[in-house]
Amino acid sequence: MRVMIDLAKCCGNGMCVMEAPAVFDQHDEDGTVILLDESPGTDQEEAVRSAAKHCPTEAITLVDA
Repeated sequence: MRVMIDLAKCCGNGMCVMEAPAVFDQHDEDGTVILLDESPGTDQEEAVRSAAKHCPTEAITLVDA
């Protein structure tokens, strides 16, 4: 799986960080997402899918390999 972020859509809600903290973080200044791992392993797949599902602005796109 490959993770892509549309920063223009990110509102800094932080759901992604709560769902998958090994893959996402937030900027201190504005709360927007920081992608820590563009290609997370299968052990993170469920958490990353949940993060994408719960993103209120749909800023996270997942591309299956």
